[in-house]
Amino acid sequence: MRLVLLVFFVCGLTFQVSAQNYAVTDSRAIKWYKEGEELLGIKKHSEALEKFRLALAKAPNFFEAYQKAIQILVSQGKYKEAEQLGMQGKANLQSLRDTTSNMRDISWLFCTIYLKQGRFKEAYLEFISLEGSLDPDFKKTTYYLEMKARMKFLGEQLPLKKEVEKEKLSFPLNGYALQYFPVLTADGMQLFFTKRDGTSSINNEDIFYAYADSTGAWSNPQEISKKINSNYNEGTCSVTADGNFLIFTSCDAPSSLGSCDLYSAQKINGEWQAPINIGPKVNSSSWDSQPSLSADGRILFFSSDRRGGFGGNDIWYSLRKKDGSWSEAKNAGPVLNTAKDEISPFLFFNNETLFFASDGHMGFGGMDIFLSRVEVGEFQVPENLGLPINDQLDQVALFITAQKEYAYYSELSTFQGANDRAFLYRFNFPQQIEVGQSVTVTQGQVRNSSTGQPIQATLSLVSLSNDSTYYQFESDGKNGEFIMLYPEQGISGLYVEKKGFLPKIYNVDRDSIKNVSDLQVELVPIAAGEEFVFENVFFDFDKYDLKAESYSSLRRLLAFLQTNPEVHIIITGHTDNVGAAAYNQRLSLLRAMEVQSFLLKEGIAPKRIEVEGKGDQQPMVPNTNAQQQALNRRITIQVR
Repeated sequence: MRLVLLVFFVCGLTFQVSAQNYAVTDSRAIKWYKEGEELLGIKKHSEALEKFRLALAKAPNFFEAYQKAIQILVSQGKYKEAEQLGMQGKANLQSLRDTTSNMRDISWLFCTIYLKQGRFKEAYLEFISLEGSLDPDFKKTTYYLEMKARMKFLGEQLPLKKEVEKEKLSFPLNGYALQYFPVLTADGMQLFFTKRDGTSSINNEDIFYAYADSTGAWSNPQEISKKINSNYNEGTCSVTADGNFLIFTSCDAPSSLGSCDLYSAQKINGEWQAPINIGPKVNSSSWDSQPSLSADGRILFFSSDRRGGFGGNDIWYSLRKKDGSWSEAKNAGPVLNTAKDEISPFLFFNNETLFFASDGHMGFGGMDIFLSRVEVGEFQVPENLGLPINDQLDQVALFITAQKEYAYYSELSTFQGANDRAFLYRFNFPQQIEVGQSVTVTQGQVRNSSTGQPIQATLSLVSLSNDSTYYQFESDGKNGEFIMLYPEQGISGLYVEKKGFLPKIYNVDRDSIKNVSDLQVELVPIAAGEEFVFENVFFDFDKYDLKAESYSSLRRLLAFLQTNPEVHIIITGHTDNVGAAAYNQRLSLLRAMEVQSFLLKEGIAPKRIEVEGKGDQQPMVPNTNAQQQALNRRITIQVR
């Protein structure tokens, strides 16, 4: 893996001219022109340019020499010189009798020059001014059709230009020769990036990180771990929202299956473990790099030039299984991938929007950043992020913070006579770019209620409408800390589980646990007499049939009993104080029996489950209002 400097596509128009059709008759100028063409044929561009300049000095209205010289200057990136020479040509060609076709062709070259400089409005106006004079046959060529499509795109994009002010990240960041591919944790307080001290073969890539304090100031960057960084190249990483699971790229390592492979590393009890190659179902004998993990690490996107794609580099993906292994990588499909290159994917925290860079979709030049939204499991047509996020240069990677406040990226700077530098930047992410649901972040700790000791537990945020898991994280065994994300829509439950402990169940909205900075979760060790409120079990008013939204919790109670086979429980139904006491007692018993019936059907032995109904005898809170009455309508589970 190397920091790739991508080569811009140059619109290399080839003008075929014969000796009888030169714009001049000066034999000396024509001789230099022909010598220039011969030098072009053997790719000696600079020498050819000098010949064309000689021809123009001898014959200032030598149209064909202007064409060739301007094309060389554009291919060399000398756009100002190309523009100056073009202006000179326009002035000198005015003296010719038939200037229409010559001026038209010079204008066409100006379109290319303006595009290369990022002067999109001027390019668009130049094209509009000359389009009517173009020959019908030329309008059938690929060159024209591609330029027309680009100009149509510019015409649509120019009025939509966004207000963006970039900010170079301050010291002590950006202290190395090269730093790029930034990624952050969900709270925005930890930044990972690839660091390199130079571009020579002795300068390897390594992964570094820094922390932000409460004022936003960054700590001195440190290498992530000597277990991860090595004498080989490690970089372009992706981390889960909590920063505890890492996928990164390593190149040329002895354990690699190809030139570059993807590796994973887990942080356990605050320490990074030795990385492992994630295996042949994901890695290939080709280049596999630039990973992007979903917020909880269950989905992996990456770029690869392996066989079976649609072009050069394509976006691929794999799913993480329950045992930690990865599924067979699949191509993300032709909606995203083209015959050219798609690289540096980034899946936003809500799992609904994928960002990536491409030179195969319509853009402003080179690599542009695009987004594709996922609807009903399918990628939608990619959208260009527009000006000024994209421009005539290469935009390769973008990372959007969970709160959609900032976009982080790296920018390559080339100085005359000096080595290239790459720096980390950010800008306020434009709110008019729709990336789907917002997410909020909750942080906290999981502890043993008896000892206060931290616990490594599993936290699952689950949709109560269809029992699908939005996010799944683990708390850190060393300090109990965790991060959880919440989408803005949908009814969800949070389940905190650990073998040997009673589960802790939250109803996210009712318990108001979104956007909490210090949520303290206490897990109770399994012991006779201990009980917990069995949240997210729903019944219609005055009925005992389980509603569909209840099955998420029911399946977790089932899993609790299967994981702890020695446990016997009592299921108790409770009601509020509305209605007769005898009626409420019977209703609460019938509700408890519905829960029991589900467990029995799933194979739990009848002797392990008792039921009872308490009616309104044991309210959890006073029945003084509708909200508190709702809290009293509940199911509890007690260990016996």
